[in-house]
Amino acid sequence: MSDPWDGPSGQATRSHSARVPGQRTAEPDGAHRPGGRAAARAAARDRGRRGRRARPAGRGRRVLKVLGIGLSVIIVVTAGAGWWFYQHLNGNIHSVALDGKGGTEKADAFGRTPIDILVMGSDGRTSQADCKLGGGCSKTGVQTGSNADVQMVLHISADRSNATVMSIPRDTMTQVPACKDSETGRSTSGYYGQINSALQYGPACQVATVHQLTGIPIDHFVKLDFSGVVKMSDAIGGVSVCVSDNVYDTYSHLKLSKGTHTLKGDAALEFVRSRHGFGDGSDLGRTISQHIFLSAMIRKFKSAGTLTDPTAVYGLADAATKALTVDDGLGSVKKLISLASDVNKVPTKRMTFTTMQTAPDPNNKDRVVVGPGAKTLFSTIANDQSLTTGSGKKSAAASVTATASAVPASQIAVTVENGTTVTGRASDIATALTDQGFGSGTTTANAPSPASTTTLTYGTGQKAEAQTVAKALGLSSAHLKQGTGTGLTLVIGSDWPSGTSYPGGSSSPAPADTKAAVGGAHASTADQAKTCAKVSPYRTVSLNGIPMTPAQAYAAARGKPDSDA
Repeated sequence: MSDPWDGPSGQATRSHSARVPGQRTAEPDGAHRPGGRAAARAAARDRGRRGRRARPAGRGRRVLKVLGIGLSVIIVVTAGAGWWFYQHLNGNIHSVALDGKGGTEKADAFGRTPIDILVMGSDGRTSQADCKLGGGCSKTGVQTGSNADVQMVLHISADRSNATVMSIPRDTMTQVPACKDSETGRSTSGYYGQINSALQYGPACQVATVHQLTGIPIDHFVKLDFSGVVKMSDAIGGVSVCVSDNVYDTYSHLKLSKGTHTLKGDAALEFVRSRHGFGDGSDLGRTISQHIFLSAMIRKFKSAGTLTDPTAVYGLADAATKALTVDDGLGSVKKLISLASDVNKVPTKRMTFTTMQTAPDPNNKDRVVVGPGAKTLFSTIANDQSLTTGSGKKSAAASVTATASAVPASQIAVTVENGTTVTGRASDIATALTDQGFGSGTTTANAPSPASTTTLTYGTGQKAEAQTVAKALGLSSAHLKQGTGTGLTLVIGSDWPSGTSYPGGSSSPAPADTKAAVGGAHASTADQAKTCAKVSPYRTVSLNGIPMTPAQAYAAARGKPDSDA
């Protein structure tokens, strides 16, 4: 069998070395070879020189052959290790199918689509590791169900220039739709309850519930449990966070002194779980500290060296794929790498963290409902509108709903009347308007008589509001007319039998009312490295049965080591 590394030069070497030593060759005219002993000595020297020249060629062949075999082995081993690594990571991933109830993304004018992912932190004690970390299993043992105690909608814009992360407090009351968990078979016909409970019927049910509440299309999800937080924080070498004062949350067990700390493992989990240590001691304060933690994690991902160290990358990839449950659309290493690349394209100054605006639940002081401004925030995300400019500041151009009007969309209500024979047309258009942030006072009715042409009638002094509505629906100025009454009335004619954008029009969402969208939403951007989590000044914790502030609890628990000790 021929050596695969032998080439033409190898063949030439063998041809040369095959000569018989001392073989006579033609000599030049007049050449005289000495005879006798002198001739013998000369012949011996000649054979010696040819022998010494031949040996290096032989060693060269052996060296090339050894190098060739070694290189072949390296290539095979490397390729095999790479394939094993890829298959190993793919095998780590647990994926679940979505049933399409999360809606569908709309492409922009260039055919690009945004990405919307529901990120869930599960409180499930579904393994011994989670029982140890989360507690609560002493009586029940390992459990089967879980709630989504962390819910964040991650929106990455179609052009990958900006992103928004909106937290939804777990205490929010809403309508959970009919669902069935594809893995456990557990189902519900729908009910009114706490939003985080939808996860008991599977991740797809949680996605459907959030989509129904917000109107934001959600086509992916990522779920992380207690042990997953620990694995991820360890894999990146810890996350740097700051607290405004000494804090001891006797519930999550987080204990830190005032200042900056690098949190890994259990300490990182204690920080993101702490709801009694920060803010007012509710889930609202916890969402803000979680934003601080995630911002720091993103900055570390983007920092020099984090993603260039092969050992660190392997540890991170292995931990991430073991820690996550995702939908089928993200269920491979290749797809997760693509998602990470998309996130990496967004500058930290253009990653906005917000918390959904809430109001107290009138029926339960310990629960909340969707508050003023939330619909505008939902609309901003659903319509792929950025909350920041290229400089990272709040978008001044989007501070009003239209250049001709200083009236926010949330303050514009429209009466939509159906003048067609198509059932539900008024409802379709009214829903499209409220999804874009128009006022909740928007109502529907049947037109007094059939209409062949769509018209938008406005009262005295309301032309600017009518223009804002027309722009959102793609109506030209020819469809507008001033009436004698007040308010805005849109009559859908037979020239608009379907769809929520007028045929042939140039519909584009009304510019986001940035002030309303982030008002009361505790907005921040991921580049704010000096932001500290605000320790609660209230008596939100208890030590030895005595209510006290987290700072007082820290001082009273001198014998307990700090979480990062």
